[in-house]
Amino acid sequence: MPKKFKRVHLIVMDSAGIGEAPDADQFFNQKTPDTGANTIGHISEKVGLDVPNFQKLGLGNITALKTVAPTDSPLGYSTKLEEVSQGKDTMTGHWEIMGLDIKNPFPVYPDGFPEDLLEKIEAFSGRKVIREANKPYSGTAVIDDFGPRQMETGELIIYTSADPVLQIAAHEDVIPVDELMKICEYVRSITLVGSEWMLGRIIARPYVGKPGNFERTANRRDFALAPFGETVLNHLDDAGYPVISVGKIHDIYDGQGINKDMGHNLNDMDGVDRMLKAMALPDFKEGLLFVNLVDMDAKFGHRRNPEGYRDAIQDLDGRLPEIMEAMNDDDLLIITADHGNDPTFVGTDHTREYIPFVSYSKSFTTPQALPIGNFADISATIADNFDVKPGEIGKSILADLK
Repeated sequence: MPKKFKRVHLIVMDSAGIGEAPDADQFFNQKTPDTGANTIGHISEKVGLDVPNFQKLGLGNITALKTVAPTDSPLGYSTKLEEVSQGKDTMTGHWEIMGLDIKNPFPVYPDGFPEDLLEKIEAFSGRKVIREANKPYSGTAVIDDFGPRQMETGELIIYTSADPVLQIAAHEDVIPVDELMKICEYVRSITLVGSEWMLGRIIARPYVGKPGNFERTANRRDFALAPFGETVLNHLDDAGYPVISVGKIHDIYDGQGINKDMGHNLNDMDGVDRMLKAMALPDFKEGLLFVNLVDMDAKFGHRRNPEGYRDAIQDLDGRLPEIMEAMNDDDLLIITADHGNDPTFVGTDHTREYIPFVSYSKSFTTPQALPIGNFADISATIADNFDVKPGEIGKSILADLK
């Protein structure tokens, strides 16, 4: 009989891949295949990575890392997981983690959004759209380039990336946050499944500051499509278990299957604070706590900043003792990712990679490295633990966590 855990705490280090996937040659960054990408590996190799707590849990046992050694006596079980779905974006990765198989990738707009869509947005908002920004763009570069113009004219900065997203950047002193959210809600309503322009996410990107010193704020919000089927989150919720979200998890699943949200993170360390508050809730005696830490992806991966990415991982490593101490004896901690975003790679897009799987429980007796699995093995294991229906795909490894 497999060991059962009362509570599962699942942390997604957004974009912290751990080596090129077998099909990396079929995914591209500026026409360069993702072959050779390795987010954690290249950070360790090129700028060093000092993560003693991750090392103790077995991160160095997953694959060869220059500055994270393997250990003969890990505190946790570890492996790497391969993506089955056709995509390397946030929604595809998260949805697969919770048991969905996304066979058809979301449409992307490498040449920008069509004119008729922009005209609809203009008609609704009463604001013009800056056409020159309408293309794949770095989120910080686009406000540096067009923020001054927006401050003068009140026009909308609409841009995309290599992901299936439409992003609207708006200076909070020019286009108030409430107005930006209403515009994004409208765009979401006309880009749903079955529409002419189906999009995975509409992202509100508020910012403040003056030309030459713009800064994006924590008022970001993602307006995502609802998952294309029931996930293990739905099955847990239907069975009456608490399903608690931290960070952008609620947005990624459009709230489906989540019955308590701890809110958006100001930054990753605030996300850890929110996680610890959730762990201490008096009515959270069983169920799932699901956390996304986005800074690694948004602030450092896309901006190709390996030093900042390293610091973000090390900051989380420094908080692991707090998280582990706050766990009950029959709790399970899983730390993983949703795709790669190698900050040493060409372009600014996500990279098609394996993701790490590191787990810990105070009750483990024989932690070791595990065979390679798939993203959805996480939700299959969670479903098996709580005796609820699994997702479309995935194989439980609960019996291996002894």
